[in-house]
Amino acid sequence: MADNNAAVVEISQKASSFRSSIVLQAENKYIDVKSILGLFTTLVNSHAYELHVHGPDAEEAKKTMIEVFQKHGLNINIVE
Repeated sequence: MADNNAAVVEISQKASSFRSSIVLQAENKYIDVKSILGLFTTLVNSHAYELHVHGPDAEEAKKTMIEVFQKHGLNINIVE
């Protein structure tokens, strides 16, 4: 099990370094990954995550987000 606090902070910080929109889908909720508060309420409540990434640096953002989610033991799927 990941340390959620460390995961939330790192995911949010990494996401904030991109201009792209990065939205986490967990069940029927959509959370801006740049929002620490949104992540705190979501990462603890769900297990299957989908990530929607759109914008000028989307490809780089997708790679970085996959790495940071996997580093913290979180299962992520990128929605194309």
